[in-house]
Amino acid sequence: MSTYAQKKGFGATLWDYLTTVDHKKIAILYLIAGGFFFLLGGLEALFIRIQLAVPNNDFVSAGFYNEILTMHGTTMIFLAAMPLVFAFMNAVMPLQIGARDVAFPFLNSLGFWLFFFGGVFLNLSWFLGGAPDAGWTSYASLSLTSTTHGIDFYALGLQISGMGTLIGGINFLVTIINMRAPGMTYMRMPMFTWATFVTSALILFAFPPLTVGLFLLIFDRMFGSNFFNVANGGNTIIWEHLFWIFGHPEVYILILPAFGIFSEIFAIFSRKRLFGYSSMVFATILIGFLGFMVWAHHMFTTGLGPIANAIFAVATMAIAVPTGIKIFNWLFTMWGGSIKFSTPMLWAVAFIPSFVAGGVTGVMLATAAADYQYHDTYFVVAHFHYVIVGGVVFALFAGAHLYWPKMFGTMLNETLGKITFWLFLIGFHLTFFIQHFLGLMGMPRRIFTFLPGQGLETGNLVSSIGAALMGVAVLVLLVNVVTTTVKNEKVGNDPWGDGRTLEWAIASPPPFYNFKQLPLVRGLDAYWLEKMEGKKGMTPAEPIGDIHMPNNSFIPFVLVLGLFIAAFGTMYHAETSWGLPVLILGMAVTLGAMFVRSIKDDHGFHIHKEDLIDDDKDKGVKA
Repeated sequence: MSTYAQKKGFGATLWDYLTTVDHKKIAILYLIAGGFFFLLGGLEALFIRIQLAVPNNDFVSAGFYNEILTMHGTTMIFLAAMPLVFAFMNAVMPLQIGARDVAFPFLNSLGFWLFFFGGVFLNLSWFLGGAPDAGWTSYASLSLTSTTHGIDFYALGLQISGMGTLIGGINFLVTIINMRAPGMTYMRMPMFTWATFVTSALILFAFPPLTVGLFLLIFDRMFGSNFFNVANGGNTIIWEHLFWIFGHPEVYILILPAFGIFSEIFAIFSRKRLFGYSSMVFATILIGFLGFMVWAHHMFTTGLGPIANAIFAVATMAIAVPTGIKIFNWLFTMWGGSIKFSTPMLWAVAFIPSFVAGGVTGVMLATAAADYQYHDTYFVVAHFHYVIVGGVVFALFAGAHLYWPKMFGTMLNETLGKITFWLFLIGFHLTFFIQHFLGLMGMPRRIFTFLPGQGLETGNLVSSIGAALMGVAVLVLLVNVVTTTVKNEKVGNDPWGDGRTLEWAIASPPPFYNFKQLPLVRGLDAYWLEKMEGKKGMTPAEPIGDIHMPNNSFIPFVLVLGLFIAAFGTMYHAETSWGLPVLILGMAVTLGAMFVRSIKDDHGFHIHKEDLIDDDKDKGVKA
């Protein structure tokens, strides 16, 4: 056995994950942390549905309900959906382009710890005086008048997390531009890689407006400025613009990787090349481009005027065109295919009608005149959840089943997977379909209770029962994960049998250097082409040689720990004697970690080709 593949105990493994810069291990960290926050957000959703199950319910108080509502939205968008999407980007994209890692492994680790500490900081608000309570959008008129530190936790926590996302997006862009395997032109990249590429570009342009908005909010609340304070000449609508210039592209930051996962699934389980590859690529780019031109459709009722409303209404309707192109291409991929209804394919097939329903209500909401009626009702809640749950969450479940063997070397149980699917699908439609009608009957968003006799009882009860079913489905998935991990039955490199892209050409899970020899890509669906010619693996583009890999580093963890400490000092600096010293201490830790990083002579290490050949002999593989 070679020196770099020795077994480790639990303590060493924990240290390995705290210091890792390997994209596959960082993917697992994102999956675990994102999964934890997903469970947390799901619990908050269940509390919301218990409170609204019957009229005049007093399960939680009005103030606590506002906190749960705010934290549910914030947690699910920023701390669950985003990191889980990043988990698949990290796990799959470098393998799909034939790279040994991302362009900046150190920054990859830094991005994860920024997200994680930001999320922990935000959730500590529950124990330190109350969670944020101004809705997940935190409109300035509400967030400035909130008396607890909840909004401060929100602003500082999201600022830290957002930095991590921005770093990750830049890293993925550079990786895809510079590190594709020989022969992999842009128009030979798999659809998931294309989705990662466009998503990363969206992150690059969408997150700075949020960063600016949060800075202004922090200065208004903690340092006495008046950017949003109308009484002193500020403007609350500026917050809405800054938030939605980020917030609408954010929807596409989440949904485009979902589209990428489904594109891979439809091709694999239909045993066919993805129909209309070129049009799918250009539709993805067009969705990304148009995503920045529609933000004010969230603001039709703020008084922007008929011309602005008309422009944003037309732009919003236009974005349905590239989305429609993708839907038809997926349908044509299945048409005439040899379809295999494994668990990932069930999620993919169910996604199409679910997502289309969300898209249709989106076009309804894009009609500015009609939006005056729909706005701030449960119709909007139903639309949003049909898009995010029916699109993104379905994709996360599908991707988890599809890529579990590649990430962990074991297959999730198909029977339990299908039970999860049917419970969640039925629960999802029960929960949200009826909310369209509750909204049309006049039920406003964000209310914590309702009166009997308004015709809202049945709809809310059905919705709450559906939410319980979704909760049971997630429990079944957890059972599946635990039993699969305990059994630990290993699988080969292509466990589905029909893998088309490069990640299925190497071992499951891959060695930490990914590819011993960089593969030669000779067309779209590179691995499928090799299989059609009767080859077992990829044609190498280089002889076996030494491989250079980066060293693990504890610096990202320490660097972000400093910011975490400084955030507490920032929040309490005006009301306590210890706030300013804590702020200085935190920044000293962060700047110290930066300094150590800048002077440390870290050249990584080499795996010698003799080790690679020896490792193959250990496994009984011909070198």
